[in-house]
Amino acid sequence: MEMLDSQHTDELATLLALADKGSFAAAGRSLKRHPSVLSKRMQALERRLGVRLVERTTRQLHFTNEGKLLVEKVRQATHLIRDAEQEAAQGAQEVRGRLRLSLPATMGRRWISPMLAEFALAYPEVVLEVEYSERIVDIVGERFDAAIRVGNLSDSRLVATRLCDQYRLLCASASYLERHAAPKKPADLAHHNCLGYTGLLSFPEWTLVQSAGKRAAKVAESVRVSGSILSNDNEALLHAALKGVGIIAGSDWQLMPAIHTGELIRILPQWTLGDAAGIYLVRPSGQYNTAAMTAFKQWVAGAFAAAPWRSASH
Repeated sequence: MEMLDSQHTDELATLLALADKGSFAAAGRSLKRHPSVLSKRMQALERRLGVRLVERTTRQLHFTNEGKLLVEKVRQATHLIRDAEQEAAQGAQEVRGRLRLSLPATMGRRWISPMLAEFALAYPEVVLEVEYSERIVDIVGERFDAAIRVGNLSDSRLVATRLCDQYRLLCASASYLERHAAPKKPADLAHHNCLGYTGLLSFPEWTLVQSAGKRAAKVAESVRVSGSILSNDNEALLHAALKGVGIIAGSDWQLMPAIHTGELIRILPQWTLGDAAGIYLVRPSGQYNTAAMTAFKQWVAGAFAAAPWRSASH
């Protein structure tokens, strides 16, 4: 059985401290060791592996490609060790511990926050540390236990559970449609005031997709749109659409509540902006499922299963 001796663990701890703190002096303060001790540890690690991990100058240090890769792998290993210890401490049936979660800001505040409150009441021994942000965090590097992501996934290091589908719809208020004839085909959008979400990759071009049935191929049409308000915040555009400023293209979870109340009317209802995407729970690959993580996964999957925004009761 291959084991790491104390010298090897000290070397790897130094490696991670350097990656986190950026200098031998700061890493030394973190580990309560003199910088010269850490320098010798790094030299020993490089000799043992036969590769240069850190390029040192008088003012700063830079990790080589081999060093960056090793840091990532060691982080994954430490996560596995932490999870194994947590799982052993908790026991198979005891749901407690800490979960660090990354959530999309707008959707998170609107739909996931109530789910988290209900989960916290059901599992009071679990501490939830939640970060709301529209940025795509590095789950592995930033040490999150899980994240909820909207759209298409590309990070192969993650294990993903699809919670439900997501569609982008087109809507306008009754007051806007009283002043402007509703578009009958995608090309008509070029003559309307279309509120522009600059976060859309194809902005300012909208590609609309129409499903022609189970056996027929989908039909797609692209149109270049323009409008009086452009923003990287779709919530701001939603307020403008509710006031009758123009046509908004947004996710069903964002627009369906206003459609249910009659504040917005769906236009071109047979079309969506792009293909259906997904809402996912994602976790680092190879990470142990703690009792707390298993409970959260089951809870959030059940909460999303019915896509609550599609119900008028919500």
